[in-house]
Amino acid sequence: MVKGISRRYFLSSLLAGVATPVWANPPSSSLRPRLRPESLRQLAAPGPGNLIRASGVTGNVSFSVADVATGLVLEGHQADQGLPPASVTKAVTAMYALDTLGAGHRFTTRVMTAGAVSNGVLKGDLVLAGGGDPTLDTNGLAQLAAQLKKAGIREVSGKFLVWGRALPSIHAIDPSQPDHAGYSPAISGLSLNYNRVHFEWKRGAQGWVVSMDARSDKYRPDVTMAKMRVVKRSMPVYTYENRGGVDHWTVASGALGNGGSRWLPVRQPEIYAGQVFRTLARAHGIVLKKPKLSHSPPTGQVLAEIHSAALKDILRGMLKYSTNITAEMIGLAATQARGTSANTLKASGQEMSRWAAGALNMTNASLVDHSGLGDQSRLRADEMVIALAQSARRSELQPLLKNIKLRDSQGNVKKNPPMKVVAKTGTLNFVSGLAGYLEAHDGTELAFAIFVADTGKRAAIPAQDKERPKGARAWNGKAKKLQQRLIERWDGLYGA
Repeated sequence: MVKGISRRYFLSSLLAGVATPVWANPPSSSLRPRLRPESLRQLAAPGPGNLIRASGVTGNVSFSVADVATGLVLEGHQADQGLPPASVTKAVTAMYALDTLGAGHRFTTRVMTAGAVSNGVLKGDLVLAGGGDPTLDTNGLAQLAAQLKKAGIREVSGKFLVWGRALPSIHAIDPSQPDHAGYSPAISGLSLNYNRVHFEWKRGAQGWVVSMDARSDKYRPDVTMAKMRVVKRSMPVYTYENRGGVDHWTVASGALGNGGSRWLPVRQPEIYAGQVFRTLARAHGIVLKKPKLSHSPPTGQVLAEIHSAALKDILRGMLKYSTNITAEMIGLAATQARGTSANTLKASGQEMSRWAAGALNMTNASLVDHSGLGDQSRLRADEMVIALAQSARRSELQPLLKNIKLRDSQGNVKKNPPMKVVAKTGTLNFVSGLAGYLEAHDGTELAFAIFVADTGKRAAIPAQDKERPKGARAWNGKAKKLQQRLIERWDGLYGA
């Protein structure tokens, strides 16, 4: 086949040749079929090599595209090269969780006791027990507190315990990230507000007024397990230290301005949730002692419980907003459900890699976590595309992926693009990925995976510049433009 000509045109040309009559004399004009306007457009489509060179992106580019209806791989470039997938990993995590836990799986958070309740007094300990819900928020804890009051509890004579051992305790998703990176918090089976605490500051006559709270759209309970101190300096912006089970932060006064806010990661997630629940319980007249960690699975009577949304809905949010902690907690839960003991994200990522090799035929997948935040993970575009094209996997995953907005040459969102793209994006400094489905302008459906990475530049980022390294934003912008140019090429080449 001539490179650049669609397979449909190629087949139609063959049929035209079969039907051509035998001429007694040389024809007065060429017998070669005339190209239709669509075919001319296909021949004029820029080659992938030209697009890559024109993009100005450095490093490696790997992609593959396949026809969903037939499974036929239509085009590829270094598709057998393993590159960091970044958050495209979450698409694999979604398939892993759906296959292992099921689309309807729900996570449960409970308030339990082994003691007896008499006249509103609990003669024993009260336990807030996490069930691995990655979406538990302050509103959810408020529901539990209201249920506890409805159960007739007025007083607790014993200890107030918090239990998060439903999942392994992990200090940070990626320890190489800056301490203040809200996308790399601690992990526990009892996690609240994506394990982030809200830091707010306002400048007053006597300096800055700061607060640390667990706010939601309805509540703003203060917490004491995370403390902030403003220090007169310019750099570093933040410092962190764990002292006595408390997250101690300092922030540079030169970076604050007159006011603002941001979410900071929580490193003591069980105590965080316990403090918030204690405050909410007190609002209902229930006095609890300070929360303490429990290392034993809770037993006894369930006094209150709430359930998460169905897994498929949690995954839809995870894929849309690319929440790392959601991916990690769901991946860990799936690994445990498979009967595998994994106390680290790397061990659980390796189990997911083994699953992908068997279930998706991704025999070269090498994943160190479930979110893609770790840059040592590797996926191949050719294997990712085959997995996406599988009918069973496609029917589960495709409805959960987000719509990708296409942009014009000025960077503005196209209002009515001729094709539709649903996919999972992936972005790290000097790493960009995109994998999903393209519905071409004629309805042809394609599966694709594009991985772009300059691992050399990423490895050379100084530790103090990891949050915003020089040149990373421009590089990622070029990579995203290249991804769209490739998608537009495929729409014109194979959607005719």
